[in-house]
Amino acid sequence: MTVILWAVLGYLLGSVPFGVLITKALGLGDLRQIGSGNIGATNVLRTGNKGAALATLVLDGGKGAAAALLARAFGADDLAVQVAGLAAFAGHCFPVWLKFKGGKGVATFLGLMLALSWPIGLLCCLTWLAAAALSRISSVGALAAAAGGPIWMILLGRTDMVVTGVLLAALIWWRHSANLARLRAGTEPRIGKK
Repeated sequence: MTVILWAVLGYLLGSVPFGVLITKALGLGDLRQIGSGNIGATNVLRTGNKGAALATLVLDGGKGAAAALLARAFGADDLAVQVAGLAAFAGHCFPVWLKFKGGKGVATFLGLMLALSWPIGLLCCLTWLAAAALSRISSVGALAAAAGGPIWMILLGRTDMVVTGVLLAALIWWRHSANLARLRAGTEPRIGKK
């Protein structure tokens, strides 16, 4: 019952579409009709408002972190903590408020990793940063960070997190299937392009 409770709470927390709410509040339009139509920070950046993009990044990351940290603070065991985080990630990708059409979960993934194990989270963030800086393509950073997660978990001895890491990586790669097709075609937009 505890695991189910944290799964529900995590999902509801993760399903808050901060990108949509922020762009609407700032009069930037319906984010789902801008750029890629994605509700995440990268697409918010395409509006030209860096502050809105940063706020979306922090809040979307905060959803994953908050779900895990709240579960931990209320004494949930490690399984329930990881399930709460996974559910927050699922909530971001499939929010009930947007007819289950959400984001790709990268910021939520990074926030969750930082909350579950800050060294692994930091390494995932650095992996994203390095790959995005070298390629100037956000999706390359996302795919590298997701793939690196389980590797960092194994290298740092956190084998208890590997199943969660593999599930998150698989979902992120699946959610980026259109990006992968554009990468192969050479048409994937670069960071900062409106």
